[in-house]
Amino acid sequence: MKTKCVWVESEFDGMIPALKARKFDAILSDMGVTEERLKQIDFTMPLYDTKTQLIARKGSGLLPTAESLKGKTVGVEQGTVQERYARAKWQPNGVNVVPYGDQAQVENDLVSGRLDAVFTDAAQAAIGFLKQPQGKDFELAGPTVQDPIIGPGTAIGLRKGDTELKTALDDAFNEIKKNGTFDKIQKKYFATDISIQQ
Repeated sequence: MKTKCVWVESEFDGMIPALKARKFDAILSDMGVTEERLKQIDFTMPLYDTKTQLIARKGSGLLPTAESLKGKTVGVEQGTVQERYARAKWQPNGVNVVPYGDQAQVENDLVSGRLDAVFTDAAQAAIGFLKQPQGKDFELAGPTVQDPIIGPGTAIGLRKGDTELKTALDDAFNEIKKNGTFDKIQKKYFATDISIQQ
């Protein structure tokens, strides 16, 4: 787009209200496209899909199912699709779902033993927490979770009706896909393919 971006940090669960209040122009914070969010904001085309998965202590045998997690305590970041999914699918079946203000707090409580597992973005966990010394005793546990609550991938959140910005962002993204920039970035930073599978 050949434009200067100014980053504004915000708690994840406050981003949509702040966008609507014009505190910034777009949300670029690994926000999944869901039916619930589409009622409040618009999105660019999906940019990538980093999958959602459980992190647990190595050898725990935990799976991302209500049966496996019954009686366990699972941490999630507040306001995320992971929180929404865990509350809808697991909490009614005896899983204690605990939301946190940020991902670092979730990871600290996993390491300290206050949580049995964390439900999170798999790619972020693989390149972040699991590569750090505190993550050495943990692993991505079980298969990835796919569900309409989680959505088809991640996109940039926009105010309803901001078609000019949407078109500019979509065009810019199409250009970096076409010229190979997206593939270079993906190979440099991610261990898995994060491209949207059609």
